[in-house]
Amino acid sequence: MDIFSVISLVGGLALFLFGMKYMGEKLEKLAGGRLEKIFESLTSNRFKGLALGAFVTAIIQSSSATTVMLVGFVNSGLMKLSQAISVIMGANIGTTVTSWLLSLVGLEGDSIFIKLLKPTSFSPILALIGVILIMAGKSGKKRDVGGILVGFAVLMYGMNAMSNAVAPLENDPQFREIFTLFSNPILGVLAGAALTAIIQSSSASVGILQALSDNGQITFGSAVPIILGQNIGTCVTALISGIGANKNAKRVAVVHLYFNVIGTVLFLCGFYALDAIIEFTFLEDSVNAFNIAIIHTIFNVVTTLLLIPFTNLLEKLALATIRDDSDKEEKNKLLDERFLTTPGLALEHCRSVTVKMAEMSRDTIAMAIDNLNKYDESNAQQIIVNENIIDKYEDKLGTYLVKLSARSMTAEDTHSVSCLLHAIGDFERISDHAVNLLDTANEIKEKNISFSDGAKAELATMYTAVRDILVLTVEAFESDNIHLAEKVEPLEEVIDHLRAELKNRHIRRLQRSECTIELGFIFSDILTDLERVSDHCSNIAACMIQLHNDTLNTHKYLNTVRSTDEYFQKKYKTNSEKYVLPPFEIK
Repeated sequence: MDIFSVISLVGGLALFLFGMKYMGEKLEKLAGGRLEKIFESLTSNRFKGLALGAFVTAIIQSSSATTVMLVGFVNSGLMKLSQAISVIMGANIGTTVTSWLLSLVGLEGDSIFIKLLKPTSFSPILALIGVILIMAGKSGKKRDVGGILVGFAVLMYGMNAMSNAVAPLENDPQFREIFTLFSNPILGVLAGAALTAIIQSSSASVGILQALSDNGQITFGSAVPIILGQNIGTCVTALISGIGANKNAKRVAVVHLYFNVIGTVLFLCGFYALDAIIEFTFLEDSVNAFNIAIIHTIFNVVTTLLLIPFTNLLEKLALATIRDDSDKEEKNKLLDERFLTTPGLALEHCRSVTVKMAEMSRDTIAMAIDNLNKYDESNAQQIIVNENIIDKYEDKLGTYLVKLSARSMTAEDTHSVSCLLHAIGDFERISDHAVNLLDTANEIKEKNISFSDGAKAELATMYTAVRDILVLTVEAFESDNIHLAEKVEPLEEVIDHLRAELKNRHIRRLQRSECTIELGFIFSDILTDLERVSDHCSNIAACMIQLHNDTLNTHKYLNTVRSTDEYFQKKYKTNSEKYVLPPFEIK
């Protein structure tokens, strides 16, 4: 093997690893937030968790990525440790899909069907299609699909380059002697674990072994322990991810390690015990890419079948390894930065947290309005507490979303990030107006003043309209319902007119000396805060609608819809008839 073969081997390895990583990233990006929805459907049923783990890992082509996601889910309190264990087992089965795809390199035969199945035949076609989609695709999804195809083609080209580079070693006794050393189970497991720990991908390390096996110098006796060690080495990624996480999240990484270590020990003991009894004659036979895929699959399936009845014991073992601190209770961290590696998933988490923020803003305004009607000290304190929490939500969400915006995302996800950044600002302003209303309620209480019966009746109509627009906005945002969002702006326009009419009525009461200047200022402040709340609701709904229409020109939308939209005019008329002020007494 000369220097040029070494260069080809290194170059092929570089292309292989790049193709694997690039294809995985594009798969994760295309899957986006759907991954979270898949995991959210998880129940305590371990077999459903097993199937989900296998399915998700087969999609994103990385058991390490799946386990890192599980660490984040458990760290965020979205999943229990007991649920994560079966998913980990499924992830180990799902990762075998890659080895089967790579085994196609070793197909031999003269029939057209077999030739078409060989990657060297169809990879160039996939690469061409992928490049066309990347260069000509208008939507982000098409470009991501193109990236997946190009990544797969590069991966297969690198695999083929590695196989060709080691072909001269077919008759090299030294190469065979090196791999003969790995027939020692302990050395083989350590070598496989070390290689996978370095590149942090069992799929990639199995692929490298498949490429090296193409010269026929690697035997079954050497391949089996190496493959088993590769499953242990892939745990390094999850263990690293567990650093800084809460204890339950660390236990996920530990369970992943225990599952593979225990599975390896059991498999090795069983395998070599049978060898001692019936003497496997195939151990000295050469292994190929197809054989490696079979071994990889058998190990993961057998290990899962053996250990899935003992998920409770694995959980207890993890609990015994990572013990709880009796004097310190850990809190879940909802916005986990581990999810930033999967932007679509991180975006869904941001939406979940923003929904909590929205609900709290809605409830805080409701409490503030209640305090205007009848002052309650416990409500007053809760309003201040809520406003502080909402401020923290805005700060943490804003920082997280800015970090997320720097990641590679689809155009749709990029717009969603912009919409969320606008929304969290509007929800925070809504809570500020709740505090303003509380200050007004305090002033009314301290000065022991009250409005006339007519003013109270008029404010009641305004209160109802503002409560309704908040409920409508939060429900539309939470369910991402554009039809509900379109109902917000007509109601906001009605609230604007209510405010204008109420101010006119109050001025007339002042002119007739039926109200004091002091009460006039308080009345005006209440109307201003309530009208501003409806403005923020309008901003949120408009942003949702514009995101749906693939644009973020909110002002242009609002101006257009008020003047030309028939649905707006119809809903405006309906709301005007619903929120009717009591008759104004003329004297």
